Amino acid sequence: MQVILENLPAYWDGFLRTLFLSVVSGILALIVGTILAAARVSPVAALRGFSMFYVEVMRNTPLTIVFFFCAVVLPRLGVTFQQFEPAAILALSAYTSAFVAEAVRSGVNSVHVGQAEAARSIGMKFSQTLTLIILPQALRTVVPPMINLLIALVKNSSIAGGFYVMELFGYGRQLANANGNAVLWVLLGVAIFYLLITVPLGILAGRVERKVAIAR
Repeated sequence: MQVILENLPAYWDGFLRTLFLSVVSGILALIVGTILAAARVSPVAALRGFSMFYVEVMRNTPLTIVFFFCAVVLPRLGVTFQQFEPAAILALSAYTSAFVAEAVRSGVNSVHVGQAEAARSIGMKFSQTLTLIILPQALRTVVPPMINLLIALVKNSSIAGGFYVMELFGYGRQLANANGNAVLWVLLGVAIFYLLITVPLGILAGRVERKVAIAR
């Protein structure tokens, strides 16, 4: 316990860095994932094909490989980063957006097809039908799984610690190397700070799920 108390500033700095990575990557993943889901149900075959290809590749690729590509391969292709943090955000958002896209697509499929047909019958375009009728209903139904995806994103951010990003796991590894006789306490401290993010998100997911169920 003493090692946790003595290194609270390091834990707190790692906590804030993890929170920053998760929030920025989560916002980007939600935006990109929603666009991919819209492309997946688009009447344009090229958009459907691109979205399907992207989602299937990302969902079936280990996140560590995605990190390696963003942090090592992209700089060799000319896409350089001043720090590794933007590469970590790119990897997390690109990976998570594929799962967001599938969640949104499932929500779109849950909306009765008759609503889209009614919109077309009064002359609404596909873009209007999607943005004004389908997506508002779909997004409401997928809020709970979206929060679960954000919880997974927070935990996945620990991989950034292996790519020179000093987030919570990165600091924990550094402290474990410096305090070899108290590794378990160091890891316990890391787990506690992760729980400070994931537990409130889990509670929020439960409450939103109950509200959505009542709304239905």
